[in-house]
Amino acid sequence: MKVFMKANFKILHFPLIRIIVFFSILFSVSCNKKILQNQSANSNANIDFWLTNPNQSNLLQHQNTQLIFGDSQNSYQTINVDSSITYQKIDGFGFTLTGGSASSINELSPNIKSALLHELFDNNDQSIGISYLRLSVGASDLNETVFSYDDMPQGQTDTALQYFNFSQDSILLIPLLKEILLINPHVKLLASPWSAPTWMKDNNNSMGGHLQPQYYRAYANYFVKYIQGLSNRGIKIDAITIQNEPEHGGNNPSMLMTALEQADFIKNFLGPAFQSSGINTKIIIWDHNCDNPNYPITVLNDQAARNYIDGSAFHLYAGDISALSLVHDAFPQKNLYFTEQWTGGNDNFSSDLTWHVKNVIVGSMRNWSRIALEWNLANKPNFTPHTPGGCTLCKGALTIDSSITRNVSYYIIAHAAKFVPSESVRISSNITGNLFNVAFLTPNGNKVLIVVNDSNANTNFNIKFNNKWTTTTTLSAGEVATYKW
Repeated sequence: MKVFMKANFKILHFPLIRIIVFFSILFSVSCNKKILQNQSANSNANIDFWLTNPNQSNLLQHQNTQLIFGDSQNSYQTINVDSSITYQKIDGFGFTLTGGSASSINELSPNIKSALLHELFDNNDQSIGISYLRLSVGASDLNETVFSYDDMPQGQTDTALQYFNFSQDSILLIPLLKEILLINPHVKLLASPWSAPTWMKDNNNSMGGHLQPQYYRAYANYFVKYIQGLSNRGIKIDAITIQNEPEHGGNNPSMLMTALEQADFIKNFLGPAFQSSGINTKIIIWDHNCDNPNYPITVLNDQAARNYIDGSAFHLYAGDISALSLVHDAFPQKNLYFTEQWTGGNDNFSSDLTWHVKNVIVGSMRNWSRIALEWNLANKPNFTPHTPGGCTLCKGALTIDSSITRNVSYYIIAHAAKFVPSESVRISSNITGNLFNVAFLTPNGNKVLIVVNDSNANTNFNIKFNNKWTTTTTLSAGEVATYKW
């Protein structure tokens, strides 16, 4: 009986195996065919592109022109995009949400404010998709008044930080942050102090001066209380920089800090304080101009400090954007961040558009930055509010009055943020002539190419991908375009 059953099982099982094999082969052929079809469709797909030009006749305007990949070549310049060559991962694009930004936005009616926040932060076709914000720890110079989270009467100290509180930020900034995170909980936050509390400083002043060594431990705990306090309010700080512009003591507020002071503070106080408190917020150094890459290199040369450091941050009010690559080449395992660039009240749309896209967007990305941030998100007419001694000409991405004006930095960031979400990866593309560009591969497989024509003439060019060439496209002098396929 057992023999009979075994024999019959073989008889039944053999055709079943053949059927399974047949359908497996059929499924495999079908999948391979679909992959080939997708690759072919990708190579011949229409390219969508959005344009902003210096005369503002197009402002992030989707173009009706059809660009299609094909086999035809010509003598025009070619930007070759290669997604097989990858570089750094992207965290996002955005602005600093200053206290002045919060107060300006909060003056809008609830309906208009809600619509604006969705336009800025939502993940849909109507939004510009801001994915990264910088905050000030205490006041920046674009707050109405100067404050820290532990201000004390003259001559008094608080090393135990028993009087630590979120002060004015609990009135305007923190509620606005919560609204933003309800719209997009994935927005990343970086926080930077403009100054320690004045009682910790050697000049007892909000401007300039150095952090006194006897208060290093208290200041490390100040960061801990800040991060834990916001976390308890549902706000996660992804990263902090040690000090905004540590070589500029003329702002109000501001504080000076040498490279050796940063290294000492990090390795002996802040790093251990984060570690013992279970805080995984990234520690970022420098946060100043591209003219002194030796500063972050000096800090990173201290191995004990380096163990706690995620990377270095830069501005571009002096120096060249290539300084980021100098630091990357010295410490390729450490990350880079571009955290601030202002547009001024006396500048013009045309020159700012071209320069900032070339340097802040294209330049920082091609030099290994994970983020690109313009300065202030919003302010009122006449560039208020600001502290006494703060920036008097810093123009927000938005000017908020009886209406909302979208200024040049809105479009500078939107050309990247709308199309390149967090977790995208920079991919290879070549600079040709004055067509400065950078390319990305997004998490859903889209290719994005941002191009600015930094010349005085109209320029015809092609985009090449996967051994296919687009029909010719043209950018006039100073124009910016984002291409997506």
